[in-house]
Amino acid sequence: EPVRSGQQIYAEDSDLIVLAAVSPGAEVIADGCVHVYGPLRGRAIAGARGDQSARVFARRFEAELVAVAGIYTVAEQIQGSPRGEAAQALLRDGKLSIETLGS
Repeated sequence: EPVRSGQQIYAEDSDLIVLAAVSPGAEVIADGCVHVYGPLRGRAIAGARGDQSARVFARRFEAELVAVAGIYTVAEQIQGSPRGEAAQALLRDGKLSIETLGS
């Protein structure tokens, strides 16, 4: 089922896999990685307990906010991002990086 606006889903001590859309205003959080196999339009937080190797994967990246291990960015700050494409967010040298995934 889609994650609707106002909903929050938290995966404690594990990854979170969402097979549908994450709507604007919805939040998906995991101590591990977050995988969204639909459009990610809401907020996604991976590594909620500080796991710096965690990642956020989205089939269609349109996130309002994305964070890994407490390092975050919002849509307005993401420049040159793969908006609307398959992408991942991860930490590189302590900085949040958003990269296109190969098809």
